Amino acid sequence: MTGQGAAAANRRPNVLFIIADQLRADHLGFAGNATVKTPNLDALAAKSVVFENATVANPTCMPNRASLMTGRWPSAHGTRCNGITLDPQTRTVPGSLGAGGYRTVGVGKLHHQNMWWEFEPHQAEEIRATDPMMLDAMVSDARSHGFTPGWDQWENRDAHDARFIALPADYYGYQHVDLVIGHGDRPGGHYVHWARERGVDPETLGGPGNSSSKYGGWDQVYQTAIPADAHPTSYVSEKAIEHLKDAAGRDQPFFMFVSFPDPHHPFSPPAGYSDLYNPGELPLPLGFEQDHAASPEHVRNMMEHRGEPNMDPTMTWAATEEQYRFAAAAQYGLITMMDEHIGRILDELDRQGLAEDTIVVFTSDHGDLFGDHGLMLKHFVHYRAVTNVPLLVHLPGAAPRRTGALVSSVDLAPTLLELAGSPGYRGIQGRSLVPLLKGDTEHHRDSLLVEEEQPFGLDGLPGPVRMRTVITAEGRLTRYFGTGIAELYDHGEDPGELVNRAGHPGYTGLEERLLRTMLEEMAALADQGTAPTAAA
Repeated sequence: MTGQGAAAANRRPNVLFIIADQLRADHLGFAGNATVKTPNLDALAAKSVVFENATVANPTCMPNRASLMTGRWPSAHGTRCNGITLDPQTRTVPGSLGAGGYRTVGVGKLHHQNMWWEFEPHQAEEIRATDPMMLDAMVSDARSHGFTPGWDQWENRDAHDARFIALPADYYGYQHVDLVIGHGDRPGGHYVHWARERGVDPETLGGPGNSSSKYGGWDQVYQTAIPADAHPTSYVSEKAIEHLKDAAGRDQPFFMFVSFPDPHHPFSPPAGYSDLYNPGELPLPLGFEQDHAASPEHVRNMMEHRGEPNMDPTMTWAATEEQYRFAAAAQYGLITMMDEHIGRILDELDRQGLAEDTIVVFTSDHGDLFGDHGLMLKHFVHYRAVTNVPLLVHLPGAAPRRTGALVSSVDLAPTLLELAGSPGYRGIQGRSLVPLLKGDTEHHRDSLLVEEEQPFGLDGLPGPVRMRTVITAEGRLTRYFGTGIAELYDHGEDPGELVNRAGHPGYTGLEERLLRTMLEEMAALADQGTAPTAAA
């Protein structure tokens, strides 16, 4: 092989990594949802490897986004919960690829650093009661790493609202970032200045107070007054397309992380998308009216206050049928809008002649309960709705198919490094998916661990909370360490996880097997720390 053929064979692939925010796996057409319309993602799935059992390392934004980019569990990379800025010296996929000659670009929501939202007053009060030094330590720790002052302020929402702030040329490995901070119809970051240039100020036009059509049952559901062409989703796709045009003119492979802040709540689609779905026609989800008699106390407490959102608008709560239906209709509108813009990005990839040399990944950072078991949003529970995420990988030349192999978000980092011909780095805990992508195997993991930590709790679950979940084909075990709370589900007889069997005498064997597996997984994930340089 000579000439152009040899050059093409030796060319390192581009990587287009598209991610949604708080999107569960089955809220997409290719995943079997018969209601929501996602034709562009469905078409991409039809020529990709679709992972039906993709599971997060942590069902929370900052921890799992850090896991995606490092290939490490939160207990190892240190961003154990929202509010802990990722160590800027940590090894990342874009950093490794950039060092190997890739052009690395981030578009949209990164959330590697704090947006600097305050704790709710009741949360801060509980933290002070359980660990009086924690709040002070969190601030001092963030500012005493020996780095240049301001190193942890690059995603500070208020600072970006005040003026345009370009991110450093090596921001966690990204050489260029077009930033979105937050969610919904009025996030911050570079998006704000882009919108203002178009005559739209998200701060004064966004939010439920400016909506002409809002649902009175929950303030997180409304039609935004922001027009569709000035919406954050439009910003993300416009910037991604600009970078694809630029990439076509470079003799350099690219890694592009395209991160939509939707369909995370608030569920606020613009006109043209807010009425695409009729709330009354949406089916109720799994276990919406289930008996929670055997569920943990904090879940039972939520059900006793059904219809009352948590004081913290990001926390799990129990919804009424009407609340669920209106929220789902609005979220589906956001998903369809996002799908249209993903279609535009993929069309541009093809138009620029880049498609044949580009690996395309689509996933989300975590799921959303969205009515399953009667609950909404996330935190403090590990039902499949929050831990199972969509994942498809389009590898040019690979046969499309579906696999039920158990895989983790952390597995993407070593996969992309291997496909790009980049050496891995010490500390990666994920396992490459390349054998699965190439059809060499159908098996990947026998079990995997899900972590969650919170510095505060809620009624029935005192903080700080440390949860660990182990998942196998046989079942799921969740332990709330520091309490006597546990959940056990037998996937053979109860794949929907509707009846907690923890402590039940008929399931002792299953519980013991899963507990041993959990111990083995936790031991395997212990951070290796500094490598030894001598025998002693």
